[in-house]
Amino acid sequence: MLRRVLVSAAVAASLSFMSAQADQLTVIAPEKVGLSVERLQRLTAALQGEVDAGQMPGAVVAIVRKGQLAYLETFGWSDPVRKTPMAPDSIFSIASMTKPMVSVAIMMLHEEGKLQLSDPIGKYLPQLAKMELGSVKTDAAGKATVERAPPKRQPTVQDLLRHTAGFPYGGTHRDHELIKLWPAGSVDSAFTYSGPEFLEKLSQLPLQHEPGTVWDYSVAVDVQGFIVEAVTGKSLSAFLEERIWKPLDMIDTGFSVPEAKRARYALAFANDPVSGKPQSIPHASGKPIKFDCGGGCAVSTALDYLRFAQMLVNAGILDGKRLLSRKTIELMSSDQLGPEVRARTTNPILNEGYSFGLGFAVRSQTGIAPVAGTTGDYNWGGAYGTFFWIDPKEEMAVVYMVAAPGEGRARLRTMVRNMVLQSIAD
Repeated sequence: MLRRVLVSAAVAASLSFMSAQADQLTVIAPEKVGLSVERLQRLTAALQGEVDAGQMPGAVVAIVRKGQLAYLETFGWSDPVRKTPMAPDSIFSIASMTKPMVSVAIMMLHEEGKLQLSDPIGKYLPQLAKMELGSVKTDAAGKATVERAPPKRQPTVQDLLRHTAGFPYGGTHRDHELIKLWPAGSVDSAFTYSGPEFLEKLSQLPLQHEPGTVWDYSVAVDVQGFIVEAVTGKSLSAFLEERIWKPLDMIDTGFSVPEAKRARYALAFANDPVSGKPQSIPHASGKPIKFDCGGGCAVSTALDYLRFAQMLVNAGILDGKRLLSRKTIELMSSDQLGPEVRARTTNPILNEGYSFGLGFAVRSQTGIAPVAGTTGDYNWGGAYGTFFWIDPKEEMAVVYMVAAPGEGRARLRTMVRNMVLQSIAD
């Protein structure tokens, strides 16, 4: 027997919570927006099966189609040890799902004429005005050294948005002499460095690639956050709160979990159910970060993030509040790499069939990719398992929240995505 199906009991239980957020998306029967009730039950059963099999502690899935909330389901536990049931307002560490919100912030400043995408990043962050290009040389004895030279040009704001600045994440390919000099990740950096220390660290590091030539996932969005701060004179969190989170009524989104909300924070298993290795999620410790890391330090709920996603579906507006113009959303969700850059991509995090826009992975064609989708859909996920995607042609936004940072997260995301899309019946 299936547990709660579709938007019935789950939504009924959450309506009192949702009423606290103004102008909520309308809850509607799935078939009224072209989704099959029977086929959505497959998704419900599959995710409950993953919980029952111990492959994840719990999850929340929300689907909006044609501007109406057609599916909201909770599964399993927010605390698998205490057996605290997952709730629609459970709070998750969203890791790199922080990045699209920061990219929207940059584009808001761009729309206001406060920065141009072609500007070198050193215009706003003088510490990074003279980045050098690195290359690894190996001598006859096999000793590798990193040599430096001026790049053909300095990284631009556009390069940061599309991950072509020449920056890497140091946590990948750590046997490479150049890459291992870089910070391993955004969250690790935020626990280790203050903002000025982080920028000083980056200023001393050689670029991995000529700017504009290679897509490589990186600390670029952390640097975007510092540009927001430099341009506005506000902390990144203050700007996001004022310009994105508050206008969209994202009441549980931020860079920390307040003590009053900690009981709602979703925890991972102590060990990865696939590998058996210990695992953790940073906000579980309560340890404060030293700077607002735009690359991965936010927390949010499924319903909060769904409002952000629906703003994107609506070409920049939600509940009469416009954050960006339609043309800016079109720019952000278009292929920003081109065939030469995409052909040289070596980081497997960008799936086959996808290119990259200004803050999101963008599907470049219906085929090639090993997952269902639509040309022009766009998405991103977080290292702890969360994922969202936008399908403008299907008028659909989907948010999948989970605390599952282990080796099975890619499989779970793919399963959720395919099972949502197979439910389209119109």
